[in-house]
Amino acid sequence: MAVAPPRPKSIALTALRAFEAAARLGGFSAAAEELGVTPGAISAHIKALEAELGAPLFQRSPKGVVLTALGAQALPGFRQAFDQMGLAVQQLRDAAAPRVVHIATLPAIAQFWLSPRLPQLRAEMPGTEISITALEQPPNLKRTPYDLCLFYDADQGEILSRDVIFPVCNPAVAAELHSPQDLSRIACLSDTSWQQDWHDWLSGSAAPQNITPRGPVYSLYALAVEEALNGAGVLIGHEALLASHLQSGRLVAPFSQRVTLPRALRLWTMPGRGAASASRQVAEWLKTSGGQELPDAPKPPKGGQ
Repeated sequence: MAVAPPRPKSIALTALRAFEAAARLGGFSAAAEELGVTPGAISAHIKALEAELGAPLFQRSPKGVVLTALGAQALPGFRQAFDQMGLAVQQLRDAAAPRVVHIATLPAIAQFWLSPRLPQLRAEMPGTEISITALEQPPNLKRTPYDLCLFYDADQGEILSRDVIFPVCNPAVAAELHSPQDLSRIACLSDTSWQQDWHDWLSGSAAPQNITPRGPVYSLYALAVEEALNGAGVLIGHEALLASHLQSGRLVAPFSQRVTLPRALRLWTMPGRGAASASRQVAEWLKTSGGQELPDAPKPPKGGQ
């Protein structure tokens, strides 16, 4: 008679993933954000894992969690394993849908830099499907289904354009500005993602340091740009994003002072992707053809007709 002993219970993959993310990111909330679940779910997974192991992996305190010696010992192996799994999943995606490319980027970059280049990209790479997701922060390409990241960053990826900033406004507002000191009586627009723009420009330029920019704050850079076009005030422009508006004359730079920030518009993909994959081909196009300035936009007729 055949013997069928009970099999040892396997540890749930979701619990292991929750532990690895929390250990790597240093907290349950950060792990929950990356994995798209609640902090409570992360906590429950890790408690179940600790109960299964019979040993704690984290020390809890009101200030947060810290890895125990056992948790610290286990982290490198799980990090490597999930990195390898992420690469395997991306390779599987490449093989299953070889002409689909998912790009994660800032909303402002998606609207002002990437979107105008998509028609030419589609024309030169027919059959390639481009999917764009707007995010405020770069995702971890090893753990998410995106192929490319396009963000302003200080060191990741290859530089497509330096981040050169300076005040911009419509021509009617510019006619009222004779020196940076005049900014004290004009609305200085900003958005929540780049609220430091005015400080960065004032600190890096020769503008008087006694200027205190004041004005409305918008939740999206695109809204702030639209209001600058409407004559609501002056906005710090990012040269790479507003090139078409500057070329058309709809926005102008009332002052000569420009500041180049340490960060740059950068593009990167996950290491290990095949050179023949569609994501690598799109990346190369964006670094060459896409990195070039677009043709001059037609200027509006005189009189606004």
